[in-house]
Amino acid sequence: MAISAVDCAVWDLKARLLGLPLVTLLGQVRERAIIYGSGGFTSYSNDRLADQLSGWVQKGIRSVKMKIGREPQRDVERVQVARDAIGKTPGLYVDANGAYTPKKALSFADRFQELDVCWFEEPVSSDDLNGLRLIREHAPAGMDIAAGEYGYDIFYFHRMLSSSAVDVLQADITRCGGITALLEIASLCQAFNVPLSAHTAPALHTHPACAILMFKNLEYFHDHVRIEKMLFDGLPALEQGELRPDLSRSGNGLALREADAQKFAA
Repeated sequence: MAISAVDCAVWDLKARLLGLPLVTLLGQVRERAIIYGSGGFTSYSNDRLADQLSGWVQKGIRSVKMKIGREPQRDVERVQVARDAIGKTPGLYVDANGAYTPKKALSFADRFQELDVCWFEEPVSSDDLNGLRLIREHAPAGMDIAAGEYGYDIFYFHRMLSSSAVDVLQADITRCGGITALLEIASLCQAFNVPLSAHTAPALHTHPACAILMFKNLEYFHDHVRIEKMLFDGLPALEQGELRPDLSRSGNGLALREADAQKFAA
């Protein structure tokens, strides 16, 4: 993670020294990065869950994700609450954070299908490649199995892809080795013909996401979005469910509001 931070900073510095937006330096292939709203924590009441997810949909975000697995006996009920709140059209994603066994996950996948869940993230531990592959092979058609956020080196991602463990590979620029590694992972995804989803840190991911061919979507994570708005100027613009990098600013476009950050100093 330390390497990731330094790598992101060096790419940002290079773009700023050249007077270029980071996405231009990387090689822009799209104007905006599609996002999905992410939150729906297991600590939420049903009302809070419904309000958060429906609020994102009202802002034009086309897919939303919620957490499951803490109380499995409530998972189907909570997913039903989410579907009722957002309506029939938006994509509904669930993230179990590795909470289930493979057979339990398959049982839930069948029940989630009835609620049009189209993304099942980490149904089992991301280290259980055989379990992930089993679920991917037997999950209902139209339900993507996603994992990869805990990858810290290129070999991890290669193992996951070569094991045919996921429909969508996730990578986190703050963990995987920064922008340099993210571009390498994107090349792996292209070789295996598997789409890449960027995990959390939306402001940091927006520029590289717009320079990746196999890009699928970007996680608009509730806690990170809240902190980014508290501390930074130059955030990517949210327009109809997509983040647009500001091409008028060099580097990643972000500027720390030091006065706002000072009150959090140790």
